[in-house]
Order: sequence, then structure tokens, then C-alpha cells
Amino acid sequence: MSHDDQSGAGLTPERRTIDVVPDHERHGSPRSQFTLWFGANMQITAIVDGALAVVFGADAWWAMLGLLIGNVVGGAVMALHSAQGPRMGLPQMISSRAQFGVQGAVVPLLLVILMYLGFAATGTVLAGQAVNKILHIDTPVVGILIFGGLTAFVAVTGYKLIHVVGRIATVVGIIGFTYLCVRLFSTYEVSDFLGTKPFHVATFLLAISLGAGWQLTFGPYVADYSRYLPRSTSERTTFWSTFAGTVIGSQWAMMLGVLIAACAGKSFLSDQVGFVGQLAGPALIAMLIYLVIVVGKLTVNCLNAYGGFMSILTTVTAFNGQSRISTTARTAYIVGFTGVSVLIAVAASADFLNNFKNFVLVLLMVFTPWSAINLIDYYLISKERVDIPALYDVHGRYGRWNVTALSCYVIGVVAQVPFLAQKMYTGPITKMLDGADLSWIVGILLTAAIYYPIARRTSNPPDRMIYPAHTEMADSRV
Repeated sequence: MSHDDQSGAGLTPERRTIDVVPDHERHGSPRSQFTLWFGANMQITAIVDGALAVVFGADAWWAMLGLLIGNVVGGAVMALHSAQGPRMGLPQMISSRAQFGVQGAVVPLLLVILMYLGFAATGTVLAGQAVNKILHIDTPVVGILIFGGLTAFVAVTGYKLIHVVGRIATVVGIIGFTYLCVRLFSTYEVSDFLGTKPFHVATFLLAISLGAGWQLTFGPYVADYSRYLPRSTSERTTFWSTFAGTVIGSQWAMMLGVLIAACAGKSFLSDQVGFVGQLAGPALIAMLIYLVIVVGKLTVNCLNAYGGFMSILTTVTAFNGQSRISTTARTAYIVGFTGVSVLIAVAASADFLNNFKNFVLVLLMVFTPWSAINLIDYYLISKERVDIPALYDVHGRYGRWNVTALSCYVIGVVAQVPFLAQKMYTGPITKMLDGADLSWIVGILLTAAIYYPIARRTSNPPDRMIYPAHTEMADSRV
């Protein structure tokens, strides 16, 4: 009997947190990465993200192309993080202690926690609207609370149930989104809304940034969901399974958002969830589409709650030296995180679209340098060799703080400021480029250019992967 079969319906609570997953608990195949990330991207917020490119001025054709470029580039970076999971058996942000130091990793971690809260809150707003539509309730807080409760339950149960929900979301997403596409093309003369605006560099680059930003913000937790795969799992297969799931799912949803925004305009902007239900047609089918929205949002919101819990725990244990916590404490962390996201959702601004665009682009600024440092160190400097016990020891190989990595990270963030195109601030170089936001490209390339040569001289990676003795692992690769 396989390990998956022993779990029944996946309702057995997960025992592992930020500790290494030993060989005898490894299970599954890379296919699980495809369904998880496909299902997590086939959802209403991805539709909104795609619509933003049109809302802020891009022609539908150029918006779809820009989003595709962004999804491919960002998806490749995100999938490289996923490929680290089977090799190390660790959550993503624990592994980043190898670059930033045991306590130094807390600096980007605090921003990661804010990101999860932001996405969890915005997702809860939209999913809560769908819940209310299903229940025929007009009080927003009711739907938000119900959806928050569902999120907490799945996230507390953990890894296996999250993957089960991802598989369900993949099936219902394909059916639901295919139906919505058919309805859109039968309701509107879609071709009349394509090619109506000339190419504009600024809006095209915004579309690329929206696609890339969407993918790059998965980076800090993507390995959390591949770390249970057997250590013998091919990194190449893990990469391509994750890449295909996240790019195909997100591009499909974002293209639907582009076409809906181009055809419907203000009708969609004023009530995103309600419009999708109206597009579905008859009341019964609309109810089913609202259910598709809830399932899709549940998948990604559980990723946010689970990742938020992991990030908080990683931050706390950097100072108390623990590597495991009790089931009760684990539940309290997740419920507390979900509760805060629900409170934010209840108080959310009505200016959802504009705030969401700025939120995503700000996240790009703080996470592109982190991704550059993590991937360069893992694949090019350490060459996939990590001293895992030292990740939990401030007196070990990686120490408390890695000044080199932290300095490069700060430089990578600050260097993007002149290139920003934000609601509250537009950088001088961005003004010269007619509003084109190149900040994330600068963040990746500059950080990589300064970190790589310095890290080659200062890093001290082990000559092989070192696992804790109790994990029953041995590594023959050097």
C-alpha cells in the first residue's frame, strides 16, 4: 500500500512543519505539482490580474502576448524553486537560510508574511462574494467568514488535503473555464474588440510585469509543496510539471480576464464575481460557476495560509532554535494567520483593482532580488550542496547573518526605485520611458550581477549534501 493510500481522503493532519521530511515519508509523483499549480491558477484573481492589463490601457492582443511572456519568464524562475523541494525535503524559506543566515533570512521573511496576508485577504474578498451568491446572502462578512473557515480547515489538515483540493480545482476549473470561454464568444463579437489600440511600450511592459509578478510571488513557498516527493525524483521532471501547471493555468485565466475586460469594460470592473455569474447564464449554471470560483480560490488561499504559517514559524524558530512544534501550536498559528487575513478582507478598500495592481508590482520589487540570490547560490555557487543541520544552528556553517547576501538584497531592492511605476510614486527613469515599469528586470539582473562574483569568493558550501542523521538519508553525490 502506498503512502498516499494510507491517508484515506487526505484528512490525516500533517505532522511535519519546517523540519526535514525523511525518506520513509516521501511519496507522490511530479504530476501532483502540475495539478496543484494548474488548479491554484485557474481562479478569479488570475482573471482580475489579466484584466488589469486592459484596464490600464493595453490592447487585448498585446496584453495577452505580454502576459504570456511574463508568465513564461516568471514561471521558469518559480519552477526552479520548486525543483529544490525533493532534493532537500525542506520548506522554501528554511532553505534560504543558506544564503541569508539563520536569522538574516528573517528580513525577506517579514515581507513574505505580508505578501501572504495580502493575497489571502484579496482572495477572501472575491471568494466571499461567490459564497454569498451561492447562499443568496447580501452581507459581505458572512461569505468572508465562511470562506475563511474553509481555508483554515484545509490548511490545518495540511499537505495531502491541499493537493487533493488542487486536483479537484483542476477538474472543475477546466470544465468551468471552458464553459465561460464558450459563453463569452457566443455573447460578444470578441474579434471586434481585438486590435483596436496601437502598440504602446508602457502598457505592454505592464502586462509582462503583471504576468511575471504573479509567478514570482509563488517563489517563497513553491518548494513547500514538492518537498514530500521522493528524493530520487528528477529535478527536470519536477521543474517541467510545475512550470506547465502554473503557466498554462495562469495564462488561460488571464487571457479570459483580458477578453472579458475588453468586451465588457465597466460591467466587469464594477462587480467581477457578479459579472462572471451573469456571463454563465441560467441561475443553476451560475451557481455552479460560483462554486468553481470558490474551489479555485480555496486552493490558492490554502497555499497562502499554509505558507504564511511556515514563514511565521521559520521566523520564530530562527531565534528559539526549534525545528518542530506541537499540533496544537501548529493549528493556532494557521487559525491566527487566517483570522488576520479575514479581518483585512472585511476592511478591504472598494478600490480593489487599482490597489491590487499596485500590491502585485510592489511585491515584484522585494521578491525579485530574493529569487536571484536564492537560485544563484543553490544552482551556481553551492551546486545543490547544502548543510541542512546548519540551517537550524546559528553557530553553524551559515551563521546568524550573511552580510554579503543581505547587502546585495538591499541594493537590489533600492536600485529598482528609479524604475518604479506606482500610484504613489513614479521613478524618474520610468517617466523618461513613458511610464514603462522595468523595475523587476533591474532587480533580477543587478542583484545577480553583484551577488554572483562576491559569493563565489566568500561562500563556504559543503562538498556534499549533508542531511540530519535521523532522516535515514544518505547522499552519494558530491
